[in-house]
Amino acid sequence: MKIVTIIGARPQFIKAAVVSRAISSFPDVQEVIVHTGQHFDMNMSDIFFKEMCIPKPNYNLNINGMTHGAMTGQMLEKIESILLAEQPNWVIVYGDTNSTLAGSKLHIRVAHIEAGLRSYNMNMPEEINRILTDRISSVLFCPTEQAIKNLHQEGFKQFPCTLLNCGDVMQDAALFYANKAKCPDFSLPEHFILATLHRAENTDSPERLQSIIAALEEIAREMPVVIPIHPRTRKKLQELNFDFKQTRLQLVDPVGYLEMVHLLKHCSLVATDSGGLQKEAYFFKKYCITLRTETEWVELVEQGANIITGWRYEDILNNYKQLKHTTKDVFSSPLYGDGEAGHIIIRELQRIDS
Repeated sequence: MKIVTIIGARPQFIKAAVVSRAISSFPDVQEVIVHTGQHFDMNMSDIFFKEMCIPKPNYNLNINGMTHGAMTGQMLEKIESILLAEQPNWVIVYGDTNSTLAGSKLHIRVAHIEAGLRSYNMNMPEEINRILTDRISSVLFCPTEQAIKNLHQEGFKQFPCTLLNCGDVMQDAALFYANKAKCPDFSLPEHFILATLHRAENTDSPERLQSIIAALEEIAREMPVVIPIHPRTRKKLQELNFDFKQTRLQLVDPVGYLEMVHLLKHCSLVATDSGGLQKEAYFFKKYCITLRTETEWVELVEQGANIITGWRYEDILNNYKQLKHTTKDVFSSPLYGDGEAGHIIIRELQRIDS
């Protein structure tokens, strides 16, 4: 069985590495990795692949720096020629980026990993990519029972596809990389809050950005707040004449995944508008404040591990105070599987192919 894996961003490499490691234990399965280059990343060096135990791509298309439509069009053209040459049994795509959608538009069976996620915010390009990719995939590997329910509500029971809750590949990754964590090259307080802020709906709105930053500044009076700051966020703060010298926040350059694992292991709380970091906080048994008005990971909210605060100053502070005093253990339930998602995925593809 031959699989072509299509990925376009560094986080997808970490997810795909889980499945690649599983494939290595199946001698009759061959994998060809295609990197679209959607998110150009100088950090994806030989050291990155070695440290992360990730196989290097067989193809690198170097498609980046264009509009969504232009990139998707180029990906379709170049991926089609690769698939015609490779003739795979399956195409595997991940998540919600343009590379995911491009990989799904060709007449070869598609397996979508991280299927069924919904924010129900159609202003997010990622939401459109998720819905379209799910609809044209032959196998939908869902990370949670909630993702399965989302698909059932959309009528996927009637479609000619397979739905399977395989668990979350990022749970597998967290277990694998936990002992490989790297201490970042800056000093850390003994107790701190880890915060990230990059989503356009927050950074492109001066009102939202100033409100969130003001709330984090206030929290930092009580506990240090460490923020690996996204270049977009730094630029937007500069445009607002933010005083980087006088801030109480510890603003640091973006960190790699292994450094982020170290920060997650040692922080006291997470505040973020990232989708993935909400889950990773749970993997490392940390409460999370989500600086958005919705989340794809509703089971975390239901479990009590995550509070959706939105962007308003008072809401962020009030929910921080609520989590700060909580003693409830909410981290014992296996919401995202048992760390075997990669092997479950390959066994299911083999079963369907047999």
